[in-house]
Amino acid sequence: MEKAERNWFIGIRNPWTLSSDKVWKKTHKIGGKLFKLFGVAMLIGLLFNNMMFWIVLIGAVGLSLFLFVYSYVIWKNEK
Repeated sequence: MEKAERNWFIGIRNPWTLSSDKVWKKTHKIGGKLFKLFGVAMLIGLLFNNMMFWIVLIGAVGLSLFLFVYSYVIWKNEK
């Protein structure tokens, strides 16, 4: 994800990332790193079967919301 070029099919697609190469690159750079950390957290979560649902739910929703807001802030500061 960190090296994906701006497109309409894969990646973190919202109006801000699709309108600017700079916003796309910054969002995907941090998003790629955070998704890797999330993957490690899910692997660790396998040790705690009763908590796995919450790890996935909170991690996925939290990460998505963070990247959505992060891309908007970068886009707003660019203008």
